[in-house]
Amino acid sequence: QVQLVESGGGLVQAGGSLRLSCAASGRTLNSYIMGWFRQAPWKERDFVAAISRNGGNSLYTDSVKGRFTISRDNAKNTVYLQMNSLKPEDTAVYFCAATRAIVPVTTTAAYDYWGQGTQVTVSS
Repeated sequence: QVQLVESGGGLVQAGGSLRLSCAASGRTLNSYIMGWFRQAPWKERDFVAAISRNGGNSLYTDSVKGRFTISRDNAKNTVYLQMNSLKPEDTAVYFCAATRAIVPVTTTAAYDYWGQGTQVTVSS
């Protein structure tokens, strides 16, 4: 089992940047494919990005391509989400998640472990 804790959220103006971190404990992070999801008020939890165990492959939802970058440091048991050119529609609670899937996946049901989330608010 793995425990996940997100950090790095906050309030930022449109066009600004934030870097989210997800620290894992309990098991080594390289056992899992890692993903980031987000949930805006009154909406479903949506896929943002995912990264393979060795960091060689990644997936992004179309709305963040070219603006967000997912990365991982297995030695530090940490996954990151660098968010640039932020827009008000990026406002949400961001969650990291871990899955034993073979390849990066986009569905929430495929992920086995979740963090508590960190709030990102982008003002216009």
